[in-house]
Amino acid sequence: MRRRLRQARTVTLVGLAVNASMSLFLPAVGLVRESDVRWVVLGAVGITAFAVAQAFVLYVLITPWITPPTRRRATVAFAAAALISVPLVGPVGDGWPTWSWLAACLVGLFPVLTSTTPATLLAAATGAAAVALTPDRRLDALVITLGFGLGIAAVNRLQVWFWDLLVEAERGRGAQAQLAAAEERLRFARDVHDLLGHNLSVIALKAELVERLATIDAERAGSEAAEVRRIAASTLTELREVVHGYRRVDLRDQLTAIRDLLRSSGVSCTVTAPDRELPATVTDVLSATLREATTNVLRHSRAHWCTITIQVDEDRTRMTLVNDGVLPSTSDEHSSGLRGLRDRLAEAGGELRTTAADGHYTLEAVVPSTP
Repeated sequence: MRRRLRQARTVTLVGLAVNASMSLFLPAVGLVRESDVRWVVLGAVGITAFAVAQAFVLYVLITPWITPPTRRRATVAFAAAALISVPLVGPVGDGWPTWSWLAACLVGLFPVLTSTTPATLLAAATGAAAVALTPDRRLDALVITLGFGLGIAAVNRLQVWFWDLLVEAERGRGAQAQLAAAEERLRFARDVHDLLGHNLSVIALKAELVERLATIDAERAGSEAAEVRRIAASTLTELREVVHGYRRVDLRDQLTAIRDLLRSSGVSCTVTAPDRELPATVTDVLSATLREATTNVLRHSRAHWCTITIQVDEDRTRMTLVNDGVLPSTSDEHSSGLRGLRDRLAEAGGELRTTAADGHYTLEAVVPSTP
């Protein structure tokens, strides 16, 4: 889960927990007012069970990876705790509408657990139960259950709605990325088919011709065989060019994509691109270094900002990445990828340097500007 989505989930959980807190604090007033110790104990058990079940169902509600069976079990457990709370909490409080506050929490959760019609019917039944349990303060019980309950419901529904929007947006980005990858695979398959389909058909025809001429015209058969060899070699060269073209990534496009990726993950990113085109060998090695460095920023740091700068001199090209997410335990133990890049840069005549100081992590890759 992306960092920004995790933060939104935490905020949503806190907001829902604050709304649900009255299931602990306000019913506790009834426990304080209750003079019978047995009812105090039973009421405490009922309130605690209700609070735990409510917390569980709220956690499940905004946790996308929870399986449907677990969601159903959480809902059933919450319903059971609500039913058990009626005989345990209803009589508690010496006239204080103790259970009405739990009823308000129930009314507040119905709209996010079920559709409109069942939620309305359940809210009406809950209000009736609250009034029946508090015959001396029926109006208070009704106002608490429906008045406060509808307010809680509005806040809960708004928070869950925003959370659902964020989850759908995240799924949409994932589906878009998968679609782009599928389109790229189809385009590659089409190009390979166009290249190989024609040339292999020609090779097959000429091979058949060679087979027929072998016994009647050896000289021409040899000429056709040489032509088959030439076409096969040409096809292999063209195929390598196609594959190489797909492997090569434009450095400016890579910088833009990584900047957008970091920003979408909650990391402010500033990019300074080179002022001129770079040779393919330089672009390839810098792109690989950039991808590995970005992966480390996302996986192994708590960065809030990151700068990426590429400077081109006459003889050297320098890429510098700096971020503020270095952790006390950050070192090269998770940088096997960087060790591989050091070897690759060394083969290209360059070098890779990393430093961590004053809470900042700096990666610097230097390669010759010309191959």
